[in-house]
Amino acid sequence: MLIAGFPAGAWGTNCYLVAPAAGEECVIIDPGHQAAQGVEETLAKHRLKPVAVVLTHGHIDHVASVVPVCGAHDVPAWIHPADRYMMSDPEKAFGRSIGMPLMGELTVGEPDDLKELTDGARLDLAGLEFSVAHAPGHTKGSVTFRLPERADIPSVFFSGDLLFAGSIGRTDLPGGDHAEILESLGRVVLPLDDSTVVLSGHGPQTSIGRERATNPFLRQVADGLGDGAPAPAPRRGM
Repeated sequence: MLIAGFPAGAWGTNCYLVAPAAGEECVIIDPGHQAAQGVEETLAKHRLKPVAVVLTHGHIDHVASVVPVCGAHDVPAWIHPADRYMMSDPEKAFGRSIGMPLMGELTVGEPDDLKELTDGARLDLAGLEFSVAHAPGHTKGSVTFRLPERADIPSVFFSGDLLFAGSIGRTDLPGGDHAEILESLGRVVLPLDDSTVVLSGHGPQTSIGRERATNPFLRQVADGLGDGAPAPAPRRGM
């Protein structure tokens, strides 16, 4: 399996291209702010043909390049319905303007073909099967994508802004909810095998085993402390 990722734009949001191998079809995950050029360079480098864009949530740092990327390759995008409004009105997700100079650089709106994700769905795309889990807390429509273990390749978990190496997503923006993100961690993350590779929306790769042992928020959820966990400090991105 081929997974090529790069941090894009002002918020360093990780965009991933996933394919069975070089020279085959691929899925693009979270083409965010200023990601279009990196997507094209990665496609050319690995001789990939995109068939879909899938989105972990609707914040502008994860979706800003969806329209140009989908338009250039005539492919659909997938997002949870609770976050769909952010595609056309990203400022509403922050309860304030994020700045006219920045907004002037963005192509706001929905791609021609936008499909909706549901909890527990299986997406068969590019010869791969992505398991979808609704994981609200960072936003109401946050989801994760998981690829099953294959031969000698461990399962891969695209956590979006639910789980980071050593931290979790912020919950202080509209639609964020600390109790919800803790529930999502317990329901979606804790049951995963320790060998599962975690590729998050910001920051470095980690594993479920490492986070289970060292991430203070995940440890508190595992210990049943729930809302006794401290509020997460602001993290890179939105």
